[in-house]
Amino acid sequence: MKYWSYLIAKGLVAIAILSALERGIAWAFPPVKAFAEGGPNPVMRYFSYISCMLVFSLIACALGWLILWDQKYRCRTCLRKLRMPIQKGSWNHVLLGAPRTEYICPYGHGTLMVADLQITGRQKADWQPHQDMWKELSSLEDLKK
Repeated sequence: MKYWSYLIAKGLVAIAILSALERGIAWAFPPVKAFAEGGPNPVMRYFSYISCMLVFSLIACALGWLILWDQKYRCRTCLRKLRMPIQKGSWNHVLLGAPRTEYICPYGHGTLMVADLQITGRQKADWQPHQDMWKELSSLEDLKK
């Protein structure tokens, strides 16, 4: 629940920023008199406005992409950035073990496996939650003693 709430909060902040930018654009291009009545040349005005809106739409798309990319690499439990990428699989033996990158939560909440090679189409990242991985590792260490 916290994971989705954080995504919604980032989306709302992005919407607030973009709406402020849009209001700034509307302020910069107020309605003017027609060209026949002595107003500015409409071609240059519309070209400037369209160029400004193009940059605005690119910023909006980039902001949305950055939000989703950041959210993908966060822990589903504690929202911390996933760390310690490990390369698994092999590029030489794709059929035996396709290459992938595995990220882990620093507090042991889970791991995220991201496919590096996507032959059959786009594959979703696979999140594997762990109960308490660090207790498991310490218990294995205690068994060795």
